[in-house]
Amino acid sequence: MSLSDTTVTRIASLGSGSKGNATLIASREALIMVDCGLGIRDATARMARLGIAPDALDAILLTHEHGDHIRGVKSLARRYDIPVYGTAGTWLGGKLEPISDYRFIVPEKPFSIADLDIDPVTVPHDAREPVQFVVTAGQHRIGLLTDLGHVTPHIRQRFTGCDALFLECNHDLRMLAEGPYPFVLKRRVGGDWGHLANTQAKELLAFWGTDRLQHIVASHLSDKNNLPELAFDALRPLLDGAEERLHISTQTHGIEWQTLS
Repeated sequence: MSLSDTTVTRIASLGSGSKGNATLIASREALIMVDCGLGIRDATARMARLGIAPDALDAILLTHEHGDHIRGVKSLARRYDIPVYGTAGTWLGGKLEPISDYRFIVPEKPFSIADLDIDPVTVPHDAREPVQFVVTAGQHRIGLLTDLGHVTPHIRQRFTGCDALFLECNHDLRMLAEGPYPFVLKRRVGGDWGHLANTQAKELLAFWGTDRLQHIVASHLSDKNNLPELAFDALRPLLDGAEERLHISTQTHGIEWQTLS
């Protein structure tokens, strides 16, 4: 893997939002992508901006089967012979059958890829068998927590003690209520099996505290029902003035590589 000689632990986002999500985690021995909801040409171009070739990927992990998380997976995996890890429900719901190397994972059953220990955590979302991930690389614990409609005691416990956290800030409650979505879609987004609002993300982050967190990445912002400045303003009071730790992963640019010390 091309980054192995220079990387301790790094994280990046190719983009995050309702039109496509993809996250990168690099350790000394591995480079993984979590989801690929971008088309293959877009995904590879964004990887090139970060100095990554697609054939450097050791694996693609899937959280669930919605299009903004799997759109580019089949093409990327087949062209570059990348193994894909996901639940049985994601396989059945995502029509992923052309992938020849699909490795089934079980929610709440940890597995490893090189020096990465990966824990798939069950979350409440309107998909077949959705999970999010806690990834441990040496001394660093990285949480990926998007696409959930509400916070459960299980989630509070399982994502405790992270050094970096990708946290869903999907919508502003007022923008969703007054926005262009039809009522049925508003109810779905704001419901218990939809997406987290800025206020819910703030409450969850306040529960954990931010002392240990080196990087907090506000993710999966809706382009119709949120603004980067609203997500930033919601979480900023929890940072004790260390606002440089908070990053907003946008749909078009994601975030550049961030290093964990």
